[in-house]
Amino acid sequence: MSQSGPIIVVEDDDDDQFLVKQSLSELGVKNQCLFFSNGQQAYRYLLDSKEQPFLILCDINMPVMNGLELRERIESDPVLKKKAIPFVFLSTSDNPALINQAYAGTIQGFYRKATGFQQFKENLQLILGYWRMCLHPNNVASDGMVRPEV
Repeated sequence: MSQSGPIIVVEDDDDDQFLVKQSLSELGVKNQCLFFSNGQQAYRYLLDSKEQPFLILCDINMPVMNGLELRERIESDPVLKKKAIPFVFLSTSDNPALINQAYAGTIQGFYRKATGFQQFKENLQLILGYWRMCLHPNNVASDGMVRPEV
């Protein structure tokens, strides 16, 4: 995880992409934000990119490759798995079976999309704040001292 790396947003709905973009702008987030309309596009980017993303925010229900399939592909790829990219679902679904299926795939969070902009923005602020405070193994030296981000 690189706190300065790009935020990957996998979302097929243009209105929800706008909400994420506007929220991140109002929150003063400096990370580059890359938008993909389906999991297959995001997966290709992750395979081809040398960048270390900060976070993946992903919808579940999308055409071509849904969010669950994307997460499974990331977990199955040794190189992508080692990058330890935090993976958080943002979905309109709150179906318990779907939520259980998502967590069975070792995700780091499942948020129901808020219906109002302010709550949506506050949820993103919570998600980003949490991951900005987390340490990555690559940033801890063998003597236990925390190093600056690598």
